Amino acid sequence: MTAVSTRARLPLHWPWPLPALTAWAFAWAAWYALSLARAPLAWALVAGLIVGTGLAFACRGRWRQSIAAAGFPLSAWALGAANAWPAWAWLVLLLPLLLAYPLRAWRDAPFFPTPAAALQGLDIIVGHQARVLDAGCGLGHGLRALRQLWPGAEVQGVEWSALLAWLARLRCPWARIRRADMWTQSWAGLDLVYVFQRPESMARVWAKARAEMAPDAWLVSLEFAVPGQTPWAKPQSTGQRPLWIYRPGQPKPDSTGAGSGR
Repeated sequence: MTAVSTRARLPLHWPWPLPALTAWAFAWAAWYALSLARAPLAWALVAGLIVGTGLAFACRGRWRQSIAAAGFPLSAWALGAANAWPAWAWLVLLLPLLLAYPLRAWRDAPFFPTPAAALQGLDIIVGHQARVLDAGCGLGHGLRALRQLWPGAEVQGVEWSALLAWLARLRCPWARIRRADMWTQSWAGLDLVYVFQRPESMARVWAKARAEMAPDAWLVSLEFAVPGQTPWAKPQSTGQRPLWIYRPGQPKPDSTGAGSGR
């Protein structure tokens, strides 16, 4: 691997959202450099798009690539559409975002809702579950998907953002939702914990599950695997994200058994 390709892959190992911020910063730097050189505005914009999009492809995952690539054109459009606004107005616009999604929450996962059909078939693999938790429940999309599988279960959610937790309670009045740090809340006594986090969080998720969950409990992750661990099952429908199903207290059964997920 050349030095150039190594440098291009470095953002993959940075904590999110640093890769996106890097792409946006370099895109604006390219635009500013051409502006100082008195290049035509169109050239400066194209340069920013090329740089921002190129760095976006170094991010891990389609959604992150989309966010990183969209940052420069959207902000350039907004600045052009409202170039008479004072600087403080942009800070005011940031406040609702910070209230809805505090910066601390970005260390766990950006806001990506669970698709409605993402958990279909999970109940066939793991059977009936009485107490289930969506760790990092956001607006409650995962809570609704869990309730579709187990209508009679005690569905719980934990969310760090006070605004998102409040909105989730409105959308899911049947669920028990706490505004709290998911890492400080015990998972003991739960039959199943569902997460839709990010790759960098999965080792910590696994350690917490191993330390706190019962041997017969289930850990389910949408899209992202636990590094170095063999899943109990990994169902994936056409066009859907994979589900990684683990039993932290038990080894995976023989691949010819019912737990293979095939």
